[in-house]
Amino acid sequence: MTVDPTKSIPAFYNGQSILLTGATGFLGKVFIEKILRSCPDVREIFVLMRPKKGLSINERLEKILNLPLFEKLREERPSNFKKLIPISGDISEKGLGLSATDNQMLVERVTIIIHAAANVRFNNSLKYAIYANTRATRDICILAQSMKNLNALVYVSTAFAHVNEPFVDEKVYPPIADWQKIIEIVETLDEHTLDIFSAKCLDYAPNTYIFSKNLAEKVIQDYSSSFPCAIVRPSIVMSTLQEPIPGWLDNVYGPIGLFIGAGKGILRVACLNKTVNEDAVPVDFVIKVIIIVTWKVGLTTYDHSITDSTSLVVNCTTLRYFTYQNSIYILFNVVKEVPFEGIVWTPHVILTDNLVLFYILTILLHILPAILIDLILMFAGRQPMLVRLQRAIYVANRALSYFSFHKWKYNNANRLTLQSLVPHDNLDAFSIDVSSHDIKAYSKNVVIGIKKFLLHEDINRLDAVKAYNKRVYLFVRMVKTIIFIGVLWITYKWIFAGTL
Repeated sequence: MTVDPTKSIPAFYNGQSILLTGATGFLGKVFIEKILRSCPDVREIFVLMRPKKGLSINERLEKILNLPLFEKLREERPSNFKKLIPISGDISEKGLGLSATDNQMLVERVTIIIHAAANVRFNNSLKYAIYANTRATRDICILAQSMKNLNALVYVSTAFAHVNEPFVDEKVYPPIADWQKIIEIVETLDEHTLDIFSAKCLDYAPNTYIFSKNLAEKVIQDYSSSFPCAIVRPSIVMSTLQEPIPGWLDNVYGPIGLFIGAGKGILRVACLNKTVNEDAVPVDFVIKVIIIVTWKVGLTTYDHSITDSTSLVVNCTTLRYFTYQNSIYILFNVVKEVPFEGIVWTPHVILTDNLVLFYILTILLHILPAILIDLILMFAGRQPMLVRLQRAIYVANRALSYFSFHKWKYNNANRLTLQSLVPHDNLDAFSIDVSSHDIKAYSKNVVIGIKKFLLHEDINRLDAVKAYNKRVYLFVRMVKTIIFIGVLWITYKWIFAGTL
């Protein structure tokens, strides 16, 4: 019996051939797992990958599939792994680095494109950011134009692509610059000239990542008359909420890296506005939005004669707001219950949006202790590392501080409409209503996920970790007491000496 695709999301994906970029990234991995498990009759998924660190694309794919993320899929539908077809390519190369043979195969077989690949580093050169995030999007669109059976192209953007807009609507805004001219410029000029050019070119964009993603949305819009397409804008993407396992994550970018530093006692001060809301969404929630958007676009009758068509835009942001201060308070309470191993100081962070105070506290609480500890390590014959680590933390902190110094609100009408369109029989697998989820339970899963999947710590050693941490707490209290007494003594001597 054939199920109507309009009444079943898995039925729509039956027989579909998907091209996925960004398969080795955080979103890409979760997308692969979810599609293969919840839409089991998908025909195939072509995953664009490049050889890296001496591993071929097949070896990289095999390594990815051995992650804990895929254990549930391995138990329920092990044969579906055969539907993954690695394709050699590189988003930073012109034409995506595809061979003529692979290009032709994709043209003939692909029916859905999920363009999730991006280089998310804030400090990339303008040339590399444009190549990886803007030109690659153009080349994906050129490839899509030649696909006769394409049902949908979904581009994964970012909720921060339009930082000059205090209220971000679900539409494509005018770009900062002409994307065609910018691609031509970065392909022509050398790196040194581009570095000088970048400051003026970026305009209001805080970094090359935001700039390149801003232009990429206009690329999609300009090609939208050629094929059905959509743009999904997730905010800060965090650990899984539920699927396939709560708390899974695989990278330390963004707030996660800073929280690990804070939880270990290495990060003592952060440049953040504590009253601003942190907009974060679980990765499995984002993936379900992408799957539903693809279903919606794929079912929409597309008219090639319309030349001014517009892309469907969905803001994938949270509806439950917590300030940075509240978020850190909740996470630190969880860390008391589920502590990290090997802390160097008691977990506590001073939040400030005063840059002068931030610099002073960074020197006092980060740099000077790091220099002292590195000197001790050098005398002990070990490799100094704390100053280098603190430098990396400082750079990440300053890069992220921009997003806490500004407030944005988002229109979520399209997201809410999609939520209402999910067929009743599909709600268990594809519901995107997260309004009732328990933030404290989620925070605990985030911390457990960090320990298990990033730090590879044994969750069964909590008693031993807590005992060690008590000793660290006692040591810290002794040091603070000695410093306090020393300050009192110096003050007393200074006052006493002044009266003589």
